[in-house]
Amino acid sequence: RLSKFNELVLDEFGAAYSKVVLDDLVLLELGDQTAAQALAAGQDPAEVWLALCRANQVPKSRWH
Repeated sequence: RLSKFNELVLDEFGAAYSKVVLDDLVLLELGDQTAAQALAAGQDPAEVWLALCRANQVPKSRWH
């Protein structure tokens, strides 16, 4: 699941911006954690992906 998550992040945000999205963007929906922190804490990658999509206004058609 984590490899699919990483694939989705790279496809949606690109190599350079995906690092920022994962490491720097604090998501209220994930308890004021970054995506990287949430994943490290054991959060479901699917839930983290959806939180990233909502926070970045990714169109629902690309949420997968």
